[in-house]
Amino acid sequence: MACGLAVRPAGEGRTWTVIDASYRTVSPVEEWLEAHRHLWSPNTVRGYATSLAQWWTFLEQRDEADGWQEVGVPAVAGFLSWLRNGRTVEHAIGVLPEPPSPETLEARLAALLSFYRWQHAVHDVPVADRLLRGVPRRRPARGLLAHLDARDAPKPSSLVRVRRSSRRHGRPPVLLPGQIQAVLDGCAVADTAAGDWVGNLRDRLLFAVLAETGCRLGEVLGMRISDFVMGRGQTPYVEVVPREDNSNGARVKMMRPRRVYVGADLERLFADYLTLLACRATELGLALAVDSPLLVNLSRPPLLAPLREGTVRDKVKALRRKGIGPAGWSPHWFRHTHATALLLAGTPEWVVARRLGHAHVQTTLDLYGWVRGDDALRAAANWKTYISAWQVDDGR
Repeated sequence: MACGLAVRPAGEGRTWTVIDASYRTVSPVEEWLEAHRHLWSPNTVRGYATSLAQWWTFLEQRDEADGWQEVGVPAVAGFLSWLRNGRTVEHAIGVLPEPPSPETLEARLAALLSFYRWQHAVHDVPVADRLLRGVPRRRPARGLLAHLDARDAPKPSSLVRVRRSSRRHGRPPVLLPGQIQAVLDGCAVADTAAGDWVGNLRDRLLFAVLAETGCRLGEVLGMRISDFVMGRGQTPYVEVVPREDNSNGARVKMMRPRRVYVGADLERLFADYLTLLACRATELGLALAVDSPLLVNLSRPPLLAPLREGTVRDKVKALRRKGIGPAGWSPHWFRHTHATALLLAGTPEWVVARRLGHAHVQTTLDLYGWVRGDDALRAAANWKTYISAWQVDDGR
């Protein structure tokens, strides 16, 4: 079977490639990945490599790997069915435990389509023409902004789709304030009697930053100590700084910098964590500087090395096993919740777009335009009270 393989070329950072059942590099996939490595973050490369490794395994099991340039809709539809059925057979009578989520299947399909689009553009491989014919998806109504639809020509959509069972299709999932508080308390709680924190203060800071800034996980994992600027009588803020030399592979999407203002509560939490970090570095005899990573390993080697995405995923799974948070929540839900909370509290869309780092406010409207009319969500919590401690700057 094919598999994704982590590699570290001489003098470069870690990346991923795909090898086949004979342990040879899958040349078409490697060529596609190499053409995009300078554009994608290492985590994106890993995700695409994983998707294409599963596709190549599927082709190998059907003895069709040599005909990868000749596949069509039946093969891709069979691939999705194969994923749903545990990557063993294309059709199963019994229900297998924990099939991939629709989001995972969509990610696999998107990677496959991206691969074949590139192969069509560069090598004239005709597979994309077979997969992308059909009526374009109906665009959402934009009201007074409908004229924006005419700026780009409609594009063909995939003939293979992932069916979703949820009626709230297209609405990003959110966490209610009580659920966010449960996640934070599941990491660490304050012992008022002892004047200290009980639990993992680093993890509480991580999720608190995600909740109050709306940053992506990769943006937070790539932060240095100096990126959190304390107010000193002014408004504290965090700097989202694009870097390509983070040893944990964290990257800022599209490498766009921005500044996100935060509240005094998060500033105090940061100060407590910084004190803990400085004490731990002193105990270990390791140097700590302003450009050191902010979120690091405190109790297991490599000590003071930057936190990796996999460690965060493991923490989320541990919290879910304890029944903390809704089923299936992930760190990215904090970003959706952040935007939703601001909009429900009456914050203008363009301010939310700046805070999230969207290149265009239309992206914010496309993702969260439904929020204004959701009376049920508006009544679920007092969102103005929830964000009252935040400092939201409108850029003026």
